[in-house]
Amino acid sequence: MTRAWLRVGLALLAGLLVAVAAGGPGALERLGGAALGARLQQAQRDAPGVVHSARFDPEEVRIGAESDLGGDLARYAQVIENSSPRALRRGLVHDSTRIRLPTVRGAGSTLSLIYASDAPGRTAYVAGRGPRERGEVVEIAVSTRTRDALRLRVGQRVRLKAGALENVNAVGRVVGVFRAEGGRRLWSEQPLLARPLPAVAGGGPEAAALIAPRGVELLQNQAGAELTVHWNMRLVLDGGAAARFVGRGERDFQRAMARYPLAARESYCQFGAYGGKLCLIGAHPATELETDTELPDVVEDFQRRWRQATVVIALASASLLGVGLSAVVVTSLLVVRRRLDTDRLLRARGASASGVALARAVWSAPAVLLGFGGGCALAALGPGSSPAYGAGAGVAVLCWVLLPCLTWWAVRDRAVLRDRAPRRGGRRLVAEAVVLLLAAGGVSALRARGTQGAAGPDPLLAAVPVLLGLAAVAVLVRCYPWPVRLMARTAARGRGVVALVALSRAAKEAPARGLALLVLVVTLAGAVFGGLVSGTLTEGRRSAAAWQVGADASFLGAGRDPGMAARLARARGVRETVAVRQLRVDPVSGTDGGRYGISSLIGVDGAKLREAAEDSAVARALEGAGLAGGDGRRGGADGEIPVLASEGHAGDLLTFTRHGKEIRLRVVGSLPGAVERDPALGPVRGATQARQHLLLADNRDLKAFAAPEFEETALLLYGERLDPVALRSLVPRAAPGAATGELRIRAEEQAEADDDGLIAAVTTAHTACTALAVLLALLALVLELLLSAPARGRTAAYLRTLGLGGRATSALHLLQLLPMVLAAVVGGVTLGLVLPSLLGPALDLREFTGGPTAPDPHVDALFTAALGAGFVALVALAVGVETWFGQRRGLGAVLRLGRADD
Repeated sequence: MTRAWLRVGLALLAGLLVAVAAGGPGALERLGGAALGARLQQAQRDAPGVVHSARFDPEEVRIGAESDLGGDLARYAQVIENSSPRALRRGLVHDSTRIRLPTVRGAGSTLSLIYASDAPGRTAYVAGRGPRERGEVVEIAVSTRTRDALRLRVGQRVRLKAGALENVNAVGRVVGVFRAEGGRRLWSEQPLLARPLPAVAGGGPEAAALIAPRGVELLQNQAGAELTVHWNMRLVLDGGAAARFVGRGERDFQRAMARYPLAARESYCQFGAYGGKLCLIGAHPATELETDTELPDVVEDFQRRWRQATVVIALASASLLGVGLSAVVVTSLLVVRRRLDTDRLLRARGASASGVALARAVWSAPAVLLGFGGGCALAALGPGSSPAYGAGAGVAVLCWVLLPCLTWWAVRDRAVLRDRAPRRGGRRLVAEAVVLLLAAGGVSALRARGTQGAAGPDPLLAAVPVLLGLAAVAVLVRCYPWPVRLMARTAARGRGVVALVALSRAAKEAPARGLALLVLVVTLAGAVFGGLVSGTLTEGRRSAAAWQVGADASFLGAGRDPGMAARLARARGVRETVAVRQLRVDPVSGTDGGRYGISSLIGVDGAKLREAAEDSAVARALEGAGLAGGDGRRGGADGEIPVLASEGHAGDLLTFTRHGKEIRLRVVGSLPGAVERDPALGPVRGATQARQHLLLADNRDLKAFAAPEFEETALLLYGERLDPVALRSLVPRAAPGAATGELRIRAEEQAEADDDGLIAAVTTAHTACTALAVLLALLALVLELLLSAPARGRTAAYLRTLGLGGRATSALHLLQLLPMVLAAVVGGVTLGLVLPSLLGPALDLREFTGGPTAPDPHVDALFTAALGAGFVALVALAVGVETWFGQRRGLGAVLRLGRADD
């Protein structure tokens, strides 16, 4: 390898490291923006992100004024959209305007009439047309399924009578039939428009139809009712626009979202109504604008998860930079080795060590400058904001300084005049102790203070992986020569010489392999850590989805809407239903009056849960305590309610007062630990903050409490063939601010978990860093082999003069490096697996997944084994390359008289 090739290699390494250091923050910012944009899109998939609403009365008759409700609604939609703050001006767009009237009776059904500005266009109609502003007849349009269910036809007149909308007696006419297909959000937000609900006992079917704004006015004027209009807005941000609100930009987003409702309210109506109707929508008196949105909470939750994502990505990038700098060190050492005889001759002729080092600095400066320019160009072409040229310059300077520093160290006076006698190991012990102390101190400091997340690069977080890699290398270099020496002694009893020589030299040269070990350990640890985190997050998100739903589906708010709960229980595919109720209690001890602590008293239908989910820990606990399937006569204000407690002993008595009556709880046993993680309790426990204790009882023992007293009630739905579409037709996803129950379906939640943009961003970043680190590790390993090639070449040459063949020479090289590779695989895999535990609070994977506890580590054994085998193959490839170079050298190139430096 000539000096020119070494200079080219140094330039390429410097360029790659500069590109990573300068372009990494921008790429990370763009990844975060893409993840945030995906999260916002996911949050607004079935419900608008921002809902502005106003209540309005029937139109007032004014001389010379003619009402145009449709035009007025469109004009105010434009006004509200134009009120969006500058930071969100292009992203916050008007999605739809909706007015849903209370139900009326017509066509033998309960009919919901809806005005929607995003109604399907002309091409969606299979017959007729859409409703128009015309006359005194209410024009309606229905879907094909509604037409078939109610036996309607185009042109048919329908008498609209009073229902929930009172005092109505109007004539409606079917003017169109549309096909409710595709992914239009209107069908998911108003499912009755797409398909009617069949009749239930004692009632008729339920359906919905589209009407025009004029039809809304006609029915409102007849009923004299107050209606509500909703202007639905959506926040649509691409990766570049969303990146402005990641990290420090969260404050800008929260500030903009706080100002937007005020600006929209002022643009809509300049009068402060304070509950009155001083505003006007055309000829309709209206209230001031009210705004509901969950986007600030969505972004805040994303930022918490993103801060943990930056920890994982920072560890990957730190490993990459550590491996890259190790490759630069190896390249510099190779240059020093190539020029060492010449430099020592210069020193003998009177040159100073500083002068020789300065000459090396001048020699390497063009290469580093070329690498810096190329790296900055690559960073500028990458995604994200302007590159961090300062960080790139720092890395370039470090790459440039290494060569003159190593040159000075090699030709300093003590190095040139040093005694050939073996040195004592005191300095090595001190160096290893310092490395171990620095690694322990870095981990302790990181665990104590956590991460800085959005505060920019964290030097401590970047240094910890390299320090841990150095500590692992220090331990490995001390440990792995012992078994190698034992194997060499065993090989000495055999007839072959290859194993004996290879293992003996492997044990002897272990301290000299520290740099190669560091490269392999850090690279492998980073890859294993990334695979561990990725697998843990994937499984954790699925477990969290099961925790949030509790069953195949669940309906939160069953106590507030028992009618809907009953309809869901009869839905197609539902096999079993289980009611879970939660009550907040603050009991005291019945013996000494001491405060027990705020607790959640949860009631479950134990017998039904046992039938629906045989593996439920809650069902097993209730059945084991004899509480499941009680006769219902034990509960009551005068009796004691048997409970299982997370803290306490069997026989303890707890009491609390409710509505002036003392309620007595008798602890009959302790709760197993698995009960608190049972998904059946997830829907109700997730609805409130975590509390000190958990008390579990059977619902039959809680009949003393009325349904409104429970703070949350969930109906768990079990069935292998649940129809999500049919369930959604009963309970659509609620818009922000809606006071309806919430239906959760496990299939939908798991689909959202699998489509998590943040986990995809972490996986992408870690995969890219790992791939680059593997390439740099291969390069560093080949260079390190070339650095130590002369010593191995002389050994092979001696043996070749004694008759050793070419295949045996290759086996000698491979066997000599195999102990180091196996030690690196063991050390790297172990470090990668224990790294999450070492980081502790600094890496909280629960922020990614949710759920009751942190996700259990998920180790992909096949992936880990493949990584280890890949690294063995990597070293075999490097040995093959080095052997090929060695075979091109003749014996005279390595056997010279007078050489005694080996």
